[in-house]
Amino acid sequence: MIEHMSDGALYYVDRIWVHSKGDVRTLIMDEAHKLKYSIHPGADKMYYDLGDRYWWPGMKKDIAVYGIAMNFMTKLPRTSSGHATIWVMVDRLTKSIHFLPMREDYKIDRLVRLYLNEIVARHGVSISIISNCDSRFTSRFWQSMQEALGTRLDMSTAYHPQADGQSERTIQTLKDMLRACVLDFEGS
Repeated sequence: MIEHMSDGALYYVDRIWVHSKGDVRTLIMDEAHKLKYSIHPGADKMYYDLGDRYWWPGMKKDIAVYGIAMNFMTKLPRTSSGHATIWVMVDRLTKSIHFLPMREDYKIDRLVRLYLNEIVARHGVSISIISNCDSRFTSRFWQSMQEALGTRLDMSTAYHPQADGQSERTIQTLKDMLRACVLDFEGS
């Protein structure tokens, strides 16, 4: 099944076997997703395209979770620019995080511009997004835009927030860090 080639590469049924050590799998998926000449591929197409050249155990599952989780951290002290909310986005594959300060009263068109300028412009269109059932994420405009981009929307619920566990954990960590900064600042 697995063949050793003279150049040291391992092959599995005529495909390069990608080892689990390091970030090679993530790099392969990132490159496939960000290809300049590729339209957003979607999970199934990405799997079939990569499957022609590469193989690793759990490859289809890894590609399926290639997306982001997002949530809002609200009711923060208002900044001088009026921001009292942080839009938290976690890349579920690379674990990179974006914190976007915003005002609670931002309308969906402003959120879409923020999302396109800060996330899509840097990382490309996501295969999937997990978010809570906030009205901004359930709006027809947001859903239509994501459908046009080819992004699958999955909603977590109040009863099952673990579906969005990464952003929930990130928010808790951010709260702890902000609390520590405030305590440290007040102590100075």
